[in-house]
Amino acid sequence: MRYLGIDYGTKRIGVALSDENGSLAFPSNVVKSGKNALEEIKLICEKNNVGAIVVGESTDFKGRDNPIMEEIKNFVSVLEKETNLPVDLEPEFLTSAQASRIQGEHGKIDTSAAALILQAYLDKKRNGDNR
Repeated sequence: MRYLGIDYGTKRIGVALSDENGSLAFPSNVVKSGKNALEEIKLICEKNNVGAIVVGESTDFKGRDNPIMEEIKNFVSVLEKETNLPVDLEPEFLTSAQASRIQGEHGKIDTSAAALILQAYLDKKRNGDNR
């Protein structure tokens, strides 16, 4: 099954896709946040035969929700209804900074961060960690 990973942001939404076996995550697109974002993501899911979605869960150093988390929860709720796909949250912590360290600064850091979030989820799933 192919998975879609999302690094949600108020300006940009990073998108990553897994291979068909759900083993490896690859950076894919950056979608501009706003009224058309959901339709673009829905189209990506349909075009790539996505079976499930993973969205980065934003928390602080103490594990408490960051201010953006309420917006992420609303986005996830609408995403589930619009795509009819299961959506899981994967804890993400400084993935944009990590992607920047690995690849340097560029305009597609958000999609690289989405790939890191998705890969962490896939690795846990492969290792039997169902949280």
